Amino acid sequence: MQNKTHEGSCLCGAVQISIAGELPQPDACHCSQCRKQSGHYFASTDIPESALTIEGEDNICWYPSSEKVRRGFCRICGSTLFWDPIHHDKIAVAMGLFDGATETSLWSHIFVADKGDYYNIEDGVLQKDQ
Repeated sequence: MQNKTHEGSCLCGAVQISIAGELPQPDACHCSQCRKQSGHYFASTDIPESALTIEGEDNICWYPSSEKVRRGFCRICGSTLFWDPIHHDKIAVAMGLFDGATETSLWSHIFVADKGDYYNIEDGVLQKDQ
């Protein structure tokens, strides 16, 4: 069996990613910070850092959104890239970066108690207040 590789990039292509292996099912985070950064809610998949290869890493700008988390975006086009819990061996990769089929599906909505009032979540996927 061949090892899967999932590739993607930011809008301008200055940051390119490659992930070895299957993509875990993503979460959709509705917290106010994710909504402000992404413009709606942030769908991401948690990847072991060892499975992630980045080209154009010098084009990533990191914003420390708390003492425990930093958020990565492209310094050229502004695309949201990562949610990185500092001092952990995983990183959340934005689902919108991937080129082609991801062969996964959303498994939960998180921080739904903080979601915007302008939309409803009606896809039948698990919803968590936190």
